[in-house]
Amino acid sequence: MDVDTRLRMGCVVAKAESEAARCLMQMLKQAHPDAPPALATDAKGGYAEAIVEAWGEVPAYSGRGRPPTRKRPRSDWQYLQVQKIRSGSRLIEVRTEVIFGDAQEVVALLGKHTAYIERSQLTSRQMNGRLVRKTLSFSRALRRLVASCLWEDAVYNWTRAHQSLRAPSSIPGRKWDPRTPAVAAGLTDRPWSVRELLTSVVPPKAINLA
Repeated sequence: MDVDTRLRMGCVVAKAESEAARCLMQMLKQAHPDAPPALATDAKGGYAEAIVEAWGEVPAYSGRGRPPTRKRPRSDWQYLQVQKIRSGSRLIEVRTEVIFGDAQEVVALLGKHTAYIERSQLTSRQMNGRLVRKTLSFSRALRRLVASCLWEDAVYNWTRAHQSLRAPSSIPGRKWDPRTPAVAAGLTDRPWSVRELLTSVVPPKAINLA
């Protein structure tokens, strides 16, 4: 999720979090091919390794010793991990560790929390019953779970106005204009209705038949 616009950038359904992390980083690389954007995650799932796998480069061989084969991160990356230490359901401590980048710059940019994405996950569980824990509303088929998650993300991005994104209105008598994450990201000029979301057709990418 993009922090500034609250836009959900990608969704992956996987059995292991490390697999989801690799898929998410590959999806994110399509929008940021040269370097990863500033990122903050929890301490699970092998995100650091996934970032290096997606954007890392093997150093040039200096001519001495064994040639390098492993990818390495660059010094201009910014990545922070937030780890919550719990005892049962009780939160004991929150630890912050800067994995890539200057510690002060990364903390000043990203903060010391993952509150935005955690609040988004709470919204997902409220909107999508298949994600609620310890209930009988789970999906029996993976494709149905994927479909429900993609639909919920589409409704959230395009039709659901976010209070923190509202802007002063230019219409007389109205104080605020509601904005969805898609409006805040410049993808559209107004919140969509569910009917528009269901009936809009996305043109396919051009196919080179030569």
